[in-house]
Amino acid sequence: MFTGIVEGTGTVKEITASPSEKRSAIRMTVDLGRHAEGLETGQSVAINGVCLTATRMVDQNRCAFEMIGETMERTSLGDLRVGDAVNIERSLKVGERLEGHFVLGHVDGVATISRIERGEDEVRVWLDIPSELARYIVKKGSIAVDGISLTVAEILPGEATSVGAMICLIPHTVQVTNMASRKPGDRLNIETDILGKYIVGTNGQ
Repeated sequence: MFTGIVEGTGTVKEITASPSEKRSAIRMTVDLGRHAEGLETGQSVAINGVCLTATRMVDQNRCAFEMIGETMERTSLGDLRVGDAVNIERSLKVGERLEGHFVLGHVDGVATISRIERGEDEVRVWLDIPSELARYIVKKGSIAVDGISLTVAEILPGEATSVGAMICLIPHTVQVTNMASRKPGDRLNIETDILGKYIVGTNGQ
């Protein structure tokens, strides 16, 4: 489990076909830098909001992760290239403060950035989110965008297959995540609030 409070960024160092027997598996090696401290094989790390298992520590800072075909299809990880910056969050420890919201690292869909406005005090980002996720997205509700715990500032009309949403980022969030390099057209992983999913499920809607 995660909180959506990104600890920093890492760098994709290698992307290759995995030698494992998993169908369409891809191995990605990421330089986690100081965020690799204490990481052991088998532990979970959120990479751009996707919960991945550390399959091998290449060295002190670099870790290999395997991604099966379904992960590549349901997330934006298939867009990554060597040299790209990725958001990193280590799994939550019992007893730590829950600063963001409950995030599982199970991506619901991929949104596309339609517009960005960069100001001195905040960055506003407009997203086109798949319409099937609309019922889980509420104004002032929580949403994880590439693993970042954010609040939905506005909900706007979208296209036939999408719903529009606007999020705001403070300068600190931009500084410690990969959002500084994001641009219109980029695809971002979306995980809607788990509490909203339970509410909708309970109501049978």
